[in-house]
Amino acid sequence: MNKCHIAYLACTAALLGTSLGAAPSTAAAHTVRLVKPGDSIQQAVDAAGPGDTVLLAHGVHHGSVDVTTPGITLRGMGRGTVLRPAAATGASATAKAAPAASGACAAAGNGICVTGTRTDSVKGVTIASLTVTGFRKTGVYAHSAEALTVRSVTAVGNGVWGIATERSPRGVFRGNTARDNGDAGLFLANTVTEEEGASDAGGTVVERNRLEGNRIGVTVRRLRNLTVVGNRLTGNCAAVFLVGDENKPKAGRVTVRENRIERNNKSCPKTARLDALQGSGIVLTGTDDNVITHNVIRDNAGKSPLSGGIVVFKSFVGTPSERNRISDNLLSGNSPADLVNTDPGVGNTFQGNSCVSSQPAGLC
Repeated sequence: MNKCHIAYLACTAALLGTSLGAAPSTAAAHTVRLVKPGDSIQQAVDAAGPGDTVLLAHGVHHGSVDVTTPGITLRGMGRGTVLRPAAATGASATAKAAPAASGACAAAGNGICVTGTRTDSVKGVTIASLTVTGFRKTGVYAHSAEALTVRSVTAVGNGVWGIATERSPRGVFRGNTARDNGDAGLFLANTVTEEEGASDAGGTVVERNRLEGNRIGVTVRRLRNLTVVGNRLTGNCAAVFLVGDENKPKAGRVTVRENRIERNNKSCPKTARLDALQGSGIVLTGTDDNVITHNVIRDNAGKSPLSGGIVVFKSFVGTPSERNRISDNLLSGNSPADLVNTDPGVGNTFQGNSCVSSQPAGLC
């Protein structure tokens, strides 16, 4: 028997005219499906239609969730609504936990998955007001999800990414906390499985998030046309990574502004794709036409080739970064320097920054 507790909210609006005989109009009814700990979130999501809300009650829920219906909201009641991996077989009979999860999301090691197809994206989904923790790969993962909103989500202690998207334009990521995840707290990419040029992010906004203790706070990989604004990044190995390569069109046209980036001095070892990381504020590699402005970047220090306050670095496949504008940032206490440019690319400019040291000299 489905244990989901279902409440119906009918939204009716009356149109009042100034003359007699004005006819009322009625908006479509939407459903709120309340899921308590131990009930099946997946059943409630599968039963929901566009405009419906699946509301997770306060407490610990177990399992993974696949969302494929457009226009639905999956929402908790704040940080005290917690989603963890399904309980292992043989768990205590007294523990109120959902049975081991099935489906593609669980099989991939993710918590919440919002997935369309390359030819038919799922649109207008919202994930909000809950904690996702302890998943082997990603807390919240989206593929081919257009106009996705993720807000007030805490993604902590997941094995790879806290919140991640591929092929998902026009997203809004606002007011989230991503902490102590194995790779990026927030990872936005065109794709990680194919070699192809950067895709248009459609004005995606990453705003007012807290990104702490991850390998990288925010990674923007092979994308164009998005904004990273007003975030707080501290305690990561690197704060912001804008990553491109030799594919066409190149990555770029990203605005990074008004972020506070301090003490990202955690030490992370070298991987097959990337050198060791420590003390990196904002890194641009193989990416063009970005605007880095009005950020506060302090006390990021390390001995990696990528260490420094703002670092323009030729990509590991040899592609230069070009026409990037770094202006009006406040930098101090970064090592080996506040501004670092080791890239031979043309048209990179450094203007109006408040800083003390640079490599090469003269950028401040």
